[in-house]
Amino acid sequence: MHDFTILVLEDAHPTSVAATHDILVAAGVLAARTAATAPRWRLCSIDGGQVRLQGGFSIETARLPARSRQDRSTWVLPGLGHATPAALQARLEHADAIGTIGAIARHAKQGGRVAASCSSVFLLMAAGLLDGRRATTTWWLAPLLKQMAPGCMVDADRMVCVDGPIVTAGAAFAQTDLMLHLLRECCGSALVDAVSRSLLIDGRPAQAPFIVAEQQAGGNALVARIATRIESALPHPPTVFELAQEFGMSERTLSRHLHRATGKSTAALVQGIRLRRARILLETSRMTVEQVAEAVGYGDATALRRLMKKTTGANPSRYRPVVAAG
Repeated sequence: MHDFTILVLEDAHPTSVAATHDILVAAGVLAARTAATAPRWRLCSIDGGQVRLQGGFSIETARLPARSRQDRSTWVLPGLGHATPAALQARLEHADAIGTIGAIARHAKQGGRVAASCSSVFLLMAAGLLDGRRATTTWWLAPLLKQMAPGCMVDADRMVCVDGPIVTAGAAFAQTDLMLHLLRECCGSALVDAVSRSLLIDGRPAQAPFIVAEQQAGGNALVARIATRIESALPHPPTVFELAQEFGMSERTLSRHLHRATGKSTAALVQGIRLRRARILLETSRMTVEQVAEAVGYGDATALRRLMKKTTGANPSRYRPVVAAG
């Protein structure tokens, strides 16, 4: 029996596939050192054989077995790597995508668990697995997911989102966070910590909730300029009216531009920038939480603690650097 079935499609994002592979290989090597059970996994595709990835890469896979009620592995779909709604919608109509959609629908119906990141989340949507569930995807595709899956609660603030047997993650690099989450559930925290240190990715989970919209806006110049303007004005960011005036448009037009590029409102963008600055100050300075709250424009530390708790599930103290005794 396998713990994980990695299901790869043609033109998948090579980094997403490689991250999945490398984390599982490292876990197998390091398991004995942490007294953990090594994960059992297989690399599959619908037809088997060599699968071509983006950028001229390829990977050898086994053929996904036909319907097996004994398969209790978690199926993991690395990101497809399609950056535009048009390209993604076209990709879902390819034969291998249609076959994959049917396979994951059957797996879920038989009680199996399915996890996907980035644009692969749309395969779960097409399989009917997101209706009535909370899910995430990459920022610039969040509006499309809301449109195509009106019954899904799209939570683009989370890098990893768990709702029952369905686990979703954000942009392609969130595959790392997705695999660490799944590995922790399967094999325990000690092994995950060892893998994170070995691959130098131990800082990612703590920082993942602070990925803000302008970093994932696909190079949108307007969003980048607005984000720079907001950050430079802290602790007193400009109002939506002031931003609209500065950039020569109405408030409604500004909000429409930001939402189209990021899936977020102007207020949510401001809050994301504030929280990111707060996290940096907590990690790199000796400022108290009260001073950090004041520096990013919150009236008191209680407001900062409440927002961090809501966004990350942790208090500001979590982001303080650990100083070794000596």
